[in-house]
Amino acid sequence: MSEKVLMKGNEAMAEAAIRCGCRHYFGYPITPQTEVAAYMAKRMPKIGGVFLQAESEIAAINMVYGVASTGKSAMTSSSSPGIALKCEGISYLAGADLPAVIVNVPRGGPGLGGIQPSQSDYFLATRGPGHGDFHVVVLSPASVQEMADLTVKAFELAHRYRMPAMILADGTMGQMMEPVVLPEGKPIEVDASDWAAVGTEGKRKHHVISSLYLQPEVLEKYNFERYERYEKVKENETAWEEYQMEDAEICVVAHGITARIARNAIVMARAEGIKVGMIRPITLWPFPEKALAAAADKVNSFVCVEMNMGQMKEDVELAIRCRKPVSLCRRVGGMIPTSEEVLEQLRAAAKGGEQK
Repeated sequence: MSEKVLMKGNEAMAEAAIRCGCRHYFGYPITPQTEVAAYMAKRMPKIGGVFLQAESEIAAINMVYGVASTGKSAMTSSSSPGIALKCEGISYLAGADLPAVIVNVPRGGPGLGGIQPSQSDYFLATRGPGHGDFHVVVLSPASVQEMADLTVKAFELAHRYRMPAMILADGTMGQMMEPVVLPEGKPIEVDASDWAAVGTEGKRKHHVISSLYLQPEVLEKYNFERYERYEKVKENETAWEEYQMEDAEICVVAHGITARIARNAIVMARAEGIKVGMIRPITLWPFPEKALAAAADKVNSFVCVEMNMGQMKEDVELAIRCRKPVSLCRRVGGMIPTSEEVLEQLRAAAKGGEQK
């Protein structure tokens, strides 16, 4: 069994990517994710990989597009404003059905905002980060261990479904240090022989990588086919964790660092006799709609804990078809809710109200 090592979340993601076969990284520095690029700059030359600090975020995502076109694993990372610049390229990746991993370690916004942690990129990630009809798999780690494990999962899903995958962490998760067992180092096996642009040797027709279809009926056909694949992702890959939901009368919904804070608040609430549990989405897209719908049959209300103005709350309300009230405990702009603040909201929910 592998030994645990103490690592920052950003560095754990980078090392996990290397161990599952990623040999191509393109990025641009921005706080609070710069350690991903710095780690790759140190490690890639030693293992025969490619690290390149591009001239811009736009250049970096298009370099990812080029490597992904050959069927190989490619990765980039950034934080909120940088991800916004990458959105056109992410849409091109989706439109060309290419596998790639994008790491987003959000900071407070909008605009340049601040460098403190936030979850305000939830809409950007889950609604399709770019123009057109498409989705990316969105994974939300809640520990440094998950930052490593879900990086491997992101590459696996990206290649399995030929689509981009995004790891949506936050500044706290990226900067914190915890013990982590790193993956063993087994590269993901990929057979891209039926589509990758790697040269023909005169033995087959050319594989053309493109997202441009000028005939509308052809573009419509590809969009329909892509959404059939997305339904398979929903059916097979939706992931969540339940905590003390067996007898819960209130269901907390939180992901990432807020889920850890909420867990402490649940322990305190239980000590006061308030029956609270939690559903923690691990995949933000696909969202665990069925788990929440089932919970709505049992609990009296829901409480979302978020570091934004309530973006995930909309998905919870959609999942439960507004059958039960959904209240919100939020901090924004780089502020992090405390367990005591969450507990106050749980007390209010137990009384049928919402803490202001």
